[in-house]
Amino acid sequence: MKRVLIIPLALSILACQPEDEQPVDNANPNQYAGIEAALNIDPENLPDYVNQQFPAFYDNDVFARFDNTPANNMITNEGATLGRVLFYDEELSFNGTVSCASCHTPNDAFSDPDQFSTGFEGGLTDVHSMRLANSRFYEGESFFWDKRAATLEAQTTQPIQNEVEMGFDASNGGIAALIAKMEDLDYYPELFELAFGDDQITEARMQFAMAQFIRSMISVNSKFDAGYAQVYNLNAPGNGIRADFPNFTAQENTGKGLFLDPPNAGGAGCAGCHVPPVFTLDVASRSNGLDAGETVVFKSPSLKTVEDGQHFMHDGRFSTLLEVVEHYDNGVLDGPALDNRLRPGGQPQQLNLTQVEKNALVAFLETLGDNTLMTDSKYGDPFK
Repeated sequence: MKRVLIIPLALSILACQPEDEQPVDNANPNQYAGIEAALNIDPENLPDYVNQQFPAFYDNDVFARFDNTPANNMITNEGATLGRVLFYDEELSFNGTVSCASCHTPNDAFSDPDQFSTGFEGGLTDVHSMRLANSRFYEGESFFWDKRAATLEAQTTQPIQNEVEMGFDASNGGIAALIAKMEDLDYYPELFELAFGDDQITEARMQFAMAQFIRSMISVNSKFDAGYAQVYNLNAPGNGIRADFPNFTAQENTGKGLFLDPPNAGGAGCAGCHVPPVFTLDVASRSNGLDAGETVVFKSPSLKTVEDGQHFMHDGRFSTLLEVVEHYDNGVLDGPALDNRLRPGGQPQQLNLTQVEKNALVAFLETLGDNTLMTDSKYGDPFK
């Protein structure tokens, strides 16, 4: 008899509920409620960071020489999405005022429109914010202008712990204080579980995610890329790169020749250090002679998107590409760290380019501009 009474009892309870209320299933709450409340991200339909479309001239030799992606941190959509949130989140600064994107703004080739960047308490950095496109193709184990980080992963959290930039240095509790702060933000446990299978937040996982996001920023949609695709030929000298590009003006093709050819062949020798098609710095490159007696060897970001930046060199001293060209033409100064390629015959180089040649070089550098990264929503601010 007791078994017979169970069903009517249950029905009577349900009948007492208002018509607009439904029983709540607490067994499966929305596992992404924090993400959906704070972010313009659909966890069930993430942007595609994995399936990059590379031109044919990004061949096996390019990847074998330049790709710095470690085997234990391949790009995933979940990891890069977490990295994107970390990149744009002002809560990663001590007082919640600046993010990585504050100094690497999308509209300025992920660099800073100002010569020096403003930190969390208003202080200024002592170097210019580096452009980020093609960070995946930095040859060798060196990141930051002064090469102090061995990997892109190691680089990502150092600005967070810098006393000027984002403020989580030892005096403010370091990375442990940041992690405690992140654990109280509903979206981070969800994002970490999505990317790594559980909600544990660690510095290593932060580094992995941000490195994935930054490595996915590949520039392959410049005017140069479109032109090279038209003449690329494995059977031609230099795979066809010295042929006139059909989509270039005569001036741009002249500038390309000057960029590619060494000084002893009538060129400017730029490609000796800035290697096409990724335009990253040759690993053996040394100082470029900005200051007399220079002892520090600074690296350079890829020249892809250089047209889209507003300041150039590690200290942002130049504000036009013509100034950059004029430095290499007749402004190189000697010092212990000077690259020998800029010291032919034991003295700093004097290219003695004509104004027409300088303008042609600038015109070619402008073909490396690529606004795709700056306008693609998957590289934009994910916060509501």
